[in-house]
Amino acid sequence: MWMSLLASAVAASNKAKVAEDLGVSRTAISLVVSGKYPASTDKIAARVIETYGRVICPHLGEEITLAECKQYHTGQVPTSSPRAMKHWRACQTCPHNHSNQGRKS
Repeated sequence: MWMSLLASAVAASNKAKVAEDLGVSRTAISLVVSGKYPASTDKIAARVIETYGRVICPHLGEEITLAECKQYHTGQVPTSSPRAMKHWRACQTCPHNHSNQGRKS
């Protein structure tokens, strides 16, 4: 899954932009895409999924990146905006919030 996300991101822009988005070198992206990366790709895979993976947010009813999803549910409690508070509360019990897994209701 993550390799297809990476390939799509590279095709949509370029290796330098994708490398910048992921916080890795352009060379690393070139090596991963060509299947010649000499080390474990676990960290790059996790960054690709977080940056380019998408989910349907049940609260917003629209597609957002996993990074946006994580930002919504791990951020500080938004006490100055009722709208933001409602969203934050919805995120706390959302199935996309991985910190909820294993927790009993």
